[in-house]
Amino acid sequence: MLKIKDLHASVEGKSILKGINLEVKAGEVHAIMGPNGAGKSTLASVVAGKEDYEVESGDIVLSDENLNELDAEERAHKGVFLSFQYPVEIPGVSVTNFIKTAINETRKAKGLEDMPAKDMLKLIREKSELLEIDRKFLSRSLNEGFSGGEKKRNEIFQMAMLEPKLAILDETDSGLDIDALRIVANGVNKLKSKDNAVVVITHYQRLLDYIVPDYVHVLYDGKIVKSGGKELAHELEEKGYDWIKEEVNA
Repeated sequence: MLKIKDLHASVEGKSILKGINLEVKAGEVHAIMGPNGAGKSTLASVVAGKEDYEVESGDIVLSDENLNELDAEERAHKGVFLSFQYPVEIPGVSVTNFIKTAINETRKAKGLEDMPAKDMLKLIREKSELLEIDRKFLSRSLNEGFSGGEKKRNEIFQMAMLEPKLAILDETDSGLDIDALRIVANGVNKLKSKDNAVVVITHYQRLLDYIVPDYVHVLYDGKIVKSGGKELAHELEEKGYDWIKEEVNA
């Protein structure tokens, strides 16, 4: 599904990613953990094609197609979804209208007609029920006045509607209370399938109690320095990241 080969990337001339190698197969959930400044959010942004970041070398391949030359919009049309740590507010644009536009733009990029209105409404109804989203919520302006939990739930709703091949959740647990965390994680779990893959970027093991990963990777100083099963997340929670630094520097 996703193959990252010897990826080096920088921001404003500062080297951040220093040789990332990662393979995520369809049906898998991978968690990426690491201390502040390790490059976790940079990795998410680079895979999604955000233009502030410069790829110096290496390849990002999704379903055997190299994404390096594609911009963020083109990557989204190919099936890459990035859940932002801090979603933006768009006053005057309802959640429903935003998602209709996003879906139809993706269809247009594939040479398809707009989705018929009745099919769109049916899909919105199905996905909002799946994620326990109130119908009134869908008529509100995108993220305007939303709580942290509402913003994250809205992003999971977008993910449900767009059905991406690869979903990258960048610190989706940031600022969530336990109830909001459970709702968001439950939504992600319902959307997992053998045909898609999920990469979860987080500081904390608590999210991984709800979204159980197949693999956990530790990112430190721009490189993946340790990989393992879900038990690695518990080890990190217990010991912190200092022991990783000691291992790397030994």
